Amino acid sequence: MAIDFTFAVKVFSALFAIMNPIANIPVFLSLTEGLSDAKKRAIAATTFVGVTIGCVVSTALGEAILNLFGVTINDFRLAGGLLVLLIALDMVRGSSSPQHTPRQGELGDSGYDQDVAIFPLTTPLLVGPGTIATLVVFGHTATTNGQIISLCLGLVAFLALLAAALFSAPFAGRYLSVKVTAITKRLMGMILSAIAVEMMTTSLTAIFRGVSH
Repeated sequence: MAIDFTFAVKVFSALFAIMNPIANIPVFLSLTEGLSDAKKRAIAATTFVGVTIGCVVSTALGEAILNLFGVTINDFRLAGGLLVLLIALDMVRGSSSPQHTPRQGELGDSGYDQDVAIFPLTTPLLVGPGTIATLVVFGHTATTNGQIISLCLGLVAFLALLAAALFSAPFAGRYLSVKVTAITKRLMGMILSAIAVEMMTTSLTAIFRGVSH
């Protein structure tokens, strides 16, 4: 089975855009402020494991779960594309997406002083609705077109980058300026917008083709 590097890069780019490890380094530091380096590494490890499990489950079982609810992949692709587009537009404007930012009431009385590895770092900040929708669509596309290896390549490459970002956050945070974070966030928002539009266009094309037939 040949490797489609274009598809692998597309998977990597989409995940990088929607999870944005660079922009989330300051978030990680703010949530772990005052903790020892050992505790920060433990939180980074737990977050990485949680994200990996979330990505694998979404990619491998996402379509099967949809089938249980009688939802077709084209319906989900359209809804997911719209959701990803809303997140991307927030990124372009430089604001926080409500889909990826927990409300204050969800944090409990003690706020962020709880173990933040699973909530809010893993979900909803990294594995949020947009991430899940994107992975489900990519999983279906890879299965249909015989691009499983390419999908795995793109996913593994991103997870390696995410691990590097999480474990190097205390060091990188000293040199990562607000301006760099803002520029990266807007650039990734543009890329994510294009991916979202493609998802919706593909879905609408399939839906209208089915109606016409």
